Amino acid sequence: MSNEPILLFLHGVGDGDQDDKWKIAVAEALTRLGYPDLNTVRVIAPKYAHALKGWDDKVPLPGVTIKQPPREAAKTNRRDFERRMGAVEFRLGRHDRGNGQLGIDAAIGVAFGLPFFKQAQNYLKNPEIRAQVLHRILTKLPESGRLVIVGHSLGSVIAADLVRRLPVGLEVAGMVTIGSPLANGSFDFDKLRETLKEPPTNLAWWVNFWNAPDLVAAHRGVSSVFPWMVDFRIDTKKVGAQAHAAAGYLSNEAVATAIGFALFGSRSKELAAIDKGLDIPVDDIENMALVALRYAHLMKMRLEGDQQDRFAGALRHVQAAVVDGARRRNDSEDRKHRGMPSAVARLAFDLSDPQATVPEPLPSSHIAKDRAVVLLTILAAENVIRPFEISISKDKWQDAMQDLTAEMGLGAQYGADVFAAAKLAQEALSGGRVNWLKWGALGVGAALIVVVTGGLALAAGAGLAGAAVITSALAAFGPGGMMGGLLTAGTLLTAGGSGLALGLASPGTTAATLEAVVERQLAAAILRHSQHLEQDPSAWRVLAETEIEVRREFERLDEFSDESAPALKELKRKIETIERAMKYLKDNGLEPDVFRNIPDQTD
Repeated sequence: MSNEPILLFLHGVGDGDQDDKWKIAVAEALTRLGYPDLNTVRVIAPKYAHALKGWDDKVPLPGVTIKQPPREAAKTNRRDFERRMGAVEFRLGRHDRGNGQLGIDAAIGVAFGLPFFKQAQNYLKNPEIRAQVLHRILTKLPESGRLVIVGHSLGSVIAADLVRRLPVGLEVAGMVTIGSPLANGSFDFDKLRETLKEPPTNLAWWVNFWNAPDLVAAHRGVSSVFPWMVDFRIDTKKVGAQAHAAAGYLSNEAVATAIGFALFGSRSKELAAIDKGLDIPVDDIENMALVALRYAHLMKMRLEGDQQDRFAGALRHVQAAVVDGARRRNDSEDRKHRGMPSAVARLAFDLSDPQATVPEPLPSSHIAKDRAVVLLTILAAENVIRPFEISISKDKWQDAMQDLTAEMGLGAQYGADVFAAAKLAQEALSGGRVNWLKWGALGVGAALIVVVTGGLALAAGAGLAGAAVITSALAAFGPGGMMGGLLTAGTLLTAGGSGLALGLASPGTTAATLEAVVERQLAAAILRHSQHLEQDPSAWRVLAETEIEVRREFERLDEFSDESAPALKELKRKIETIERAMKYLKDNGLEPDVFRNIPDQTD
């Protein structure tokens, strides 16, 4: 069998005789991107424009050769497909399915009845013509090899119809559709959507590109009907009929990148350039990333079967995003193009290659007990595979934490104490009830406090970077991933100024967000106590200032609001949370020394 890839181009109505245009567009775009010449590819572009007009010899509809696997095998296939799909999305950009336009479906339905679209009508409504077209395409294909399908307009419809009828020896390394009308209900022929409810087992991935001015695409992709694939919006800078032209789509860099990747694999050289990195020390932000990734890898080692597979797949994406964010941060002007420390650079891999090995972080280096309090408290509370969510028992997370603290030279008991402190904090604030699912949920409201206040003043010696550094790091890593969550939580846990008190007291901050922040503050105080460390006086000060601000807001609203007003209930809940936290600290001798000898004046 030849090793050369096979490119199958399926044309739409009206462009069946323009093979030079589409081929030139692809070849030029691939060359610009540094891919090998298209002459190294076996190109197949079947001519079926005549077959769409009427049938000559009656042939049976080609049968389905790629069967839907049993339930468990289907779940595995779906997960593997989504892993490959995620890798492609990481390479090409953010999925954008579009929203369509009001009345556009009706307009397309009317246009579909016009003589120009007679060939499309024939394929959808005439079984003999459909069978003839599919038969003509299949006779051009080999029985085995690595196939890349590119379908334009009606060709995208034919591609979706064809993919499960291919010879079993053909591996579809990728399918790229452009200018597709598949989201329109008129193109759901012969239960196509039901047939493709799950990704076929012979298909590595499928991406669709839509051009906003393209009326056939109707300002949307096709993932609304095939939710397991990914859509990308592009701008070909064309309008009118040219907005739908195949050559315009194929000249686009993103489309060409998808085709080139499917044909030739990764052309990425940037990973090799930073593979060794520089012999420079990591800073606090990078150390947080390394410890978090190490914790996640230790967790993965403790899982088994399906859960381990899913966790490993999520961790691939998280690690790639962290390394990419670290690269952007170190390449920025405010970092003076510092470069990547070797400890971070060695974690890079090509996410777009599903077979690429994910390097494990080295065992974490020693951190002083007092500096580890904040880092390990937020690690225990946050989701280290964010934005993915996998339910894992608290006991397993604690075991992984004990592994982490043992290799850090802190001892396994330190890891156990981290979780014990978290449990005591929840019990103190909730009247003895512990909800471990709630413990990890700081949510969007917490990030808004950091953003709205423009960065918070951090307490000295907290083990994290300054506010300006935190703000720039959030810009590099983004707020939605693992590092965004850790940076937000770390900032709120170590903030020592009045900005946090104002942010927590603000009506825009929910009681649930305040509870989550206070839980972490209390857990850190309990952990310091269990490790015989000096307490951080800023924690008490923030609680006291927040209580003042919340009570002030309550008094302002209480004067005229209904007693049952939701805003008052939220403020009462905030006050109760702060009171419970401060009572616990005082009852257990954890308040700052300056407050210990002040007599209780409540009677």
